[in-house]
Amino acid sequence: MDISVIVPLYNEAESLPELAQWIERVMDENGFTYEVLFINDGSTDNSWEVIKELHRRNPRLKGVAFRRNYGKSPALNTGFARARGNVVITMDADLQDSPDEIPELYRMITQEGYDLVSGWKKKRYDPLSKTIPTKLFNATARRVSGIRNLHDFNCGLKAYRKEVVKHIEVYGDMHRYVPYLAKNAGFTRIGEKEVKHQARKYGTTKFGLDRFVNGYLDLLTLWFQAKFGVKPMHFFGLLGSLMFLLGFIAVIVVGSLKLYNMYSGNSYRLVTDSPYFYLSLTSMLLGTQLFLAGFLGELIIRHSNDRNHYEIGEEIVDDAPAIEAPRHTDELPAAISVTPEKITVEAL
Repeated sequence: MDISVIVPLYNEAESLPELAQWIERVMDENGFTYEVLFINDGSTDNSWEVIKELHRRNPRLKGVAFRRNYGKSPALNTGFARARGNVVITMDADLQDSPDEIPELYRMITQEGYDLVSGWKKKRYDPLSKTIPTKLFNATARRVSGIRNLHDFNCGLKAYRKEVVKHIEVYGDMHRYVPYLAKNAGFTRIGEKEVKHQARKYGTTKFGLDRFVNGYLDLLTLWFQAKFGVKPMHFFGLLGSLMFLLGFIAVIVVGSLKLYNMYSGNSYRLVTDSPYFYLSLTSMLLGTQLFLAGFLGELIIRHSNDRNHYEIGEEIVDDAPAIEAPRHTDELPAAISVTPEKITVEAL
């Protein structure tokens, strides 16, 4: 199969027939073999009935229905798990993403060798209250992720090699950072294509301003996981040790100043009357807690099933020839076949 198109949706019954017709026309004109996976994220309108009717008309249009609304990331992850196409295209269901972009996205993946191609809606039909925070958000994402050539991380229109979607897990609200997830999994051939931004034709947007706050928190989570996910002691241990050391030095300084003033005949006050003493103790306590947090994190990672999970791009193994056991008159004859994957013993 050439292409799998994944369309997450929530209450988009009005736009689905037009979108399906548009995708079908593009696919037929280019001779692609394809499937379209509509992921119904707990819609409260009749979106699921529309999807079932579309499937009856064209079996290549398929659907998955969640029992309730989980979010865009779980919808994408469900679609990725079921996609069978060599190239996977994701797009929103609100007709703001144009299916006419699919052939060029497919060409960039299959001919130019990209692992992932993200759309860039350079000209947007959005108010300033949305475009300005979006620009700031994307600038921060570029800085933190190190993917400097992407202008729009959150564009729903993206294309992937099949191997990419099978090696990443999208959860929470991480759909904004799929390029970052792909990079962390070792897929570094990430490109961008300028795409058209269509004006919304039906309904209203399903995302509020809280996505910008959540977006920054998710970006911080991804950065920490990429840097210290399997070695938390490197972060918490270092920070805790520095804080403890600074607090310890400060306590020594406060005590030394008192002793100096005592033996010099100068006026002095009790150590416990100095605010610096309590600041020093607080620093030492926080440092100890951070160090213990790192230590506990290391213990948790040591017993995690994913502690030695590494993405393998390619592997070369020797094809061992079949080995037949020697025949002896006093033994039951047996044939033993040995391959790199398994060993089978069968009585003759």
